[in-house]
Amino acid sequence: MRCFLWVLMTLWVTPANAQSYDRIVVAGGDLTEMVIALGEKDRLVGVDSTSLYPPDVTELPQIGYVRRLTPEGLLTLQPDLLIGAHDAGPAIAVDQLRAGGVEVALAPEGDGAEAVVDKFTFVGEILGRQAEAAALIEAYRDEMDRIAATIATLETEPKVLFILSVRDGAPIVGGAGTAADSVITLAGGRNVAAAVNGWKDMNQEAIIAAAPDVLLVMSSHLEGMGGFETLLARPEIALTPAGRAGRTVEMDGSLLLQFGPRTPEGVRQLAEHLHVGLVFKR
Repeated sequence: MRCFLWVLMTLWVTPANAQSYDRIVVAGGDLTEMVIALGEKDRLVGVDSTSLYPPDVTELPQIGYVRRLTPEGLLTLQPDLLIGAHDAGPAIAVDQLRAGGVEVALAPEGDGAEAVVDKFTFVGEILGRQAEAAALIEAYRDEMDRIAATIATLETEPKVLFILSVRDGAPIVGGAGTAADSVITLAGGRNVAAAVNGWKDMNQEAIIAAAPDVLLVMSSHLEGMGGFETLLARPEIALTPAGRAGRTVEMDGSLLLQFGPRTPEGVRQLAEHLHVGLVFKR
């Protein structure tokens, strides 16, 4: 862990020979963290609403939500490069930015641990930071391997239900193929919503039958769901082991679900929540 953080902090502040982009905007919190980790914070002139870390990045001009970009406002920042998530858009907005002379580079699609490697490689190549990206990737893989080795020694696999929000009276959960599914697995848990594909509602009968041991939510969405007291009082939750024990986990959404430079810390924190008494060597 110390090695990974040392490399990350060193590259965060070390100048390097980047390509000729002077004004960079980023749509995607994970990509923003990578741009900064690769030493290009001073070139950032705008970020989207999912870019929350480091905290002072929120002081930069905002360009909207990653999938609802507005070309007119973005172009007032006079960027020469937009680095965006694979689903940044809408497509017409991306086309208008390119027509306005902005270079647009969209990241490879995918969530999960290996996607971090692909995204770091992508950002490093765009910015001419291949060597720095390679060093961060090596440190990241080493740290994830150490976490996986500890997880492999565990004898229990808590059943976890990730609730994103409540819509029309039904919980929206993270099913198969979601970032929630990936991080739960990496942390040594079992996603009880894996039979659901993507972000979907889950009915009462299915939640009761899934019998989660733990409820997992994002801090930023908890209030909108009425808090844990309201969630635990829902009939389908109250009848589960998690509901009866009141066992809940609340985590920062960007740390938990944005697969990027801080993913090792997010996996470690979740694992420590799920496995009582688990301690990782720092």
